[in-house]
Amino acid sequence: MSNEDKIEFNPRLDFTNLNQKVETLKAEMAKCLVGQTAMAELLLTAILADGHVLIEGVPGIAKTLTAKLLARTIATSYSRIQFTPDLMPSDVIGTSIFHPASGNFVFRKGPVFSNIVLIDEINRAPAKTQSALFEVMEERQISYDGNTYLLEFPFIILATQNPVDHEGTYRLPEAQLDRFMFKIDITYPSQAEELQILELHSQSQGAINQLDSVQAVLSPEEISTFRKLAGEVHVEPRLKEYIVSIVAATRNHPFLYLGASPRASLALMHASKALAALRGKDFIVPEDIQELAFPVLRHRIILSPEKEMEGLTNDEVIRQILRKIEVPR
Repeated sequence: MSNEDKIEFNPRLDFTNLNQKVETLKAEMAKCLVGQTAMAELLLTAILADGHVLIEGVPGIAKTLTAKLLARTIATSYSRIQFTPDLMPSDVIGTSIFHPASGNFVFRKGPVFSNIVLIDEINRAPAKTQSALFEVMEERQISYDGNTYLLEFPFIILATQNPVDHEGTYRLPEAQLDRFMFKIDITYPSQAEELQILELHSQSQGAINQLDSVQAVLSPEEISTFRKLAGEVHVEPRLKEYIVSIVAATRNHPFLYLGASPRASLALMHASKALAALRGKDFIVPEDIQELAFPVLRHRIILSPEKEMEGLTNDEVIRQILRKIEVPR
């Protein structure tokens, strides 16, 4: 076939602007962050898919720093809530204050009324305070004293968590866990990355002071545009069936006490479309689904007590499920 007879295949969607923004955003985060490229991509995927993120790892591996960096790269409001055992729901969503001049109670909004909310050590607070987040995470609104208060677009919760086997932590309710699109597990950096961290902190400014040099890259309007673009990514019917098969397999797995809900299927599909868009594709492939099955499912399934005692992990069960289900081609 001659060069004139060759057929060029162009994507249906133009991801040029999105891809440029993503590369710029990653460069801004790299000013203060060493490694963690996979986590950065998952956080961007969650933003495009309109999902909240739970980040888990031992103290000292840059969970809070990463969330701060992401917030700085988006031109929106930002607030941080430190969860503690004595934190009350009103400390999160707000409360009514008596106004002497008018003789009425006035609702004073809490720190959750922001665009990007970092909840540090979310499992330090008891279930009563955790439950204050149920409505705001799902419906982007707060109902208080007969009134409904809507949150501004965009609204994203980035929560950090220490492993539950550390002293002074509470297990998150399953209903709340299900409202997080992703659970990202962070491990220790490699020795080479840790050496880079030392080099970064040995500079005159240091990593923390360099936060001030991080520039905002994305605006709310651009996020809205990019979300619509990601929503147009094509999903073959057979891939939808593949997603449903994976999630359904968690509900009758012999090693699991609790499987994933249909919300997991929706999260897996929307996240796969967002990841494909980030990578410049206008369609998803099975590898996108397989890659995202772990952060989407690992916090939505519960091991049976005997398997948990044997040391089996949620990721190992997900891996078993992916191996057993036929991959559509």
